[in-house]
Amino acid sequence: MAKDVFHQQVKNALIKDGWIITNDPLYIRISDVVKVQIDLAAENAIAAERDTEKIAVEIKSFIAGSDINEFHTALGQYLNYCLALEENQPERIIYLAVPHETYLDFFQLAFVQRTLQRYKVKLVTYDPKKQEIRQWIK
Repeated sequence: MAKDVFHQQVKNALIKDGWIITNDPLYIRISDVVKVQIDLAAENAIAAERDTEKIAVEIKSFIAGSDINEFHTALGQYLNYCLALEENQPERIIYLAVPHETYLDFFQLAFVQRTLQRYKVKLVTYDPKKQEIRQWIK
């Protein structure tokens, strides 16, 4: 699978934020024949640990033509990964990483906010240029 455009920037931002990267990507086996790769927008994921917290981060860039299409894909992946982690690594919390500018614009739409609340989506926003985490949103 191809890595998301901002994969390395988010990885660097997490390290700056005090996380230790433990898996890049994080594979979760959901059956004898199927495994998922928690990934970055175009695929690949980071699992990280800090103190006793364990997280998985699905990175999305939102640079394609349609934010709503990218949101549909990101939400579907996020929900599937929530289930896979719940069954295989329940101590690990998943976050959807999105550019901070996208969060300030698209993610403030009422429909998007209702969706995030209904499905209890946890977000981390990042600045790809500064390679910094801007906000953790539970």
